[in-house]
Amino acid sequence: MAKNYFGTDGIRGTANRHPMTAEVAMKVGMAAGIVFRRGNHRHRVVIGKDTRRSSYMIENAMVAGFTAAGVDVFLLGPMPTPAVAMLTRSLRADIGVMISASHNPFEDNGIKLFGPDGYKLSDHIEAEIAGLIDEDLSGRMPTGAEIGRAKRVDGDIYRYIEFAKRTLPRELSLDGMRVAIDCANGAGYRVAPEVLWELGADVVKIGVEPDGININRDCGSTAPETLIAKVREVRADIGIALDGDADRVLIVDEKGDIVDGDQLMAVIAESWADDGRLSAGGIVATIMSNLGLERFLEAKKLQLARTKVGDRYVVEHMRQHGYNVGGEQSGHIILSDFATTGDGLVSALQILAVVRRKGGPVSEVCRRFEPVPQILKNVRYRSGEPLQTNDVQAAISAGRDRLGNGGRLVIRPSGTEPLIRVMAEGDDAVLVNAVVDDIVGALTEAAA
Repeated sequence: MAKNYFGTDGIRGTANRHPMTAEVAMKVGMAAGIVFRRGNHRHRVVIGKDTRRSSYMIENAMVAGFTAAGVDVFLLGPMPTPAVAMLTRSLRADIGVMISASHNPFEDNGIKLFGPDGYKLSDHIEAEIAGLIDEDLSGRMPTGAEIGRAKRVDGDIYRYIEFAKRTLPRELSLDGMRVAIDCANGAGYRVAPEVLWELGADVVKIGVEPDGININRDCGSTAPETLIAKVREVRADIGIALDGDADRVLIVDEKGDIVDGDQLMAVIAESWADDGRLSAGGIVATIMSNLGLERFLEAKKLQLARTKVGDRYVVEHMRQHGYNVGGEQSGHIILSDFATTGDGLVSALQILAVVRRKGGPVSEVCRRFEPVPQILKNVRYRSGEPLQTNDVQAAISAGRDRLGNGGRLVIRPSGTEPLIRVMAEGDDAVLVNAVVDDIVGALTEAAA
């Protein structure tokens, strides 16, 4: 049986440790090249990356794999994940690759694959690629003039800049707004501040000095304290925090308070519904989104469809049922009128458009509902299946009984790290805390 190399967001792990090795990366390129080698045209792949030191290693290995498979390679350099998805379509590539571990520490890296339509691959196609990785593919590689070529196309960053600007109404300007942006020393460090400046904003930028090892370190959407301090220091109207590959965003209001993805989806959904732009009568989110969001949408006669955790599952549901707004509490916002994947910058621009139109401060415009008390804790484990032990299952069952119909309990393994996430929410904050602590205690013992 073939190994399953793919998690909920591509292949991910510690760089230079299986499966995130140069050897596996090369085999992924060879395998994906075979799977997407259809017809007799010159096949092409676009490859973007974030700013991790190991991205150079993975990039070169994948170039070797794709060119060996007869695929021409277009190297984009550091580029946000949504830009890679957009350029995969724009350049009529057969496949797109983003080398990034997103919000993970710099020691990790990952490989995300996109089809020619710019969407992340289905489980079926990922399984097909995974099934080839451990095979001897030498007999299926072309020779002579059929071997692929590689070239850098760094100038295509400006295609994405113009694309992002065009998602706003032509007459909208950010003149007079002071915007602080934290690019997490990641893939958006060049494009995001440039877009905001060209739209007229007074831009204060941090997290724009990548050195290969400082991506996501005390910065970006997973560590917003630096941005909060900067917003207060420079009295910015709004703060924007991207993650390492710029496919997620969090907002900081003028008071220094965080606005998460649930609130951002509420802002966009309400605005688009008022404009007649919201399709399918609601939005798509995951099982982790706050119950307060669901209640807010119900009051607006809008529905919330929930999926498994992972933006790919949100996108799949959106495509199947005709939604054009979806996302995750973490700040992955998918606006399918514009993009095929989460886009932190474009989502932030949509928020800025609503703020500009309403004329009020971000603290008012972006606080659409009162969140239900929600607690999320992580338990790290080394091996085994601690979730399956009798004590843990008993704690989970007891927790569900205690919450009853007035709350929700979600326990799930992370798809990208050796973690088990325990989330509970309900109107009684004391009860929610107690339920989570009991389950975390049982898991910690089982993990030890």
